[in-house]
Amino acid sequence: MKKIEAIIRKSKFDDVKDALQEINVNFFSYWDVTGVGNEKHGHVYRGVAYSTSEIQRRMLSIVVSDNFLEKTIKVLLETAYTGTVGDGKIFVSTIDEAYRIRTKETGTTSLS
Repeated sequence: MKKIEAIIRKSKFDDVKDALQEINVNFFSYWDVTGVGNEKHGHVYRGVAYSTSEIQRRMLSIVVSDNFLEKTIKVLLETAYTGTVGDGKIFVSTIDEAYRIRTKETGTTSLS
């Protein structure tokens, strides 16, 4: 099993959520996060300067079976992409075990 943590633009969240549901990734956690990015220059929009050093994003935490990893990553890369600075990051780590509390199921059967 793999844990995918994706930090994406808030504006892309609904697209990402819908795309994940289309490939049957129906459960994940998310929360709003603020981070410090690499870009140190601000942007000017309609005459107002905005700092881009502190960026508000949405973080998704998704646990999938190993055979769903590539499909899930592909969906994230395609739907969260805008081509501009600040599109986000994806981190993948290994999950040793998972348990469903209600049924006491373990492993990948606890994910569905």
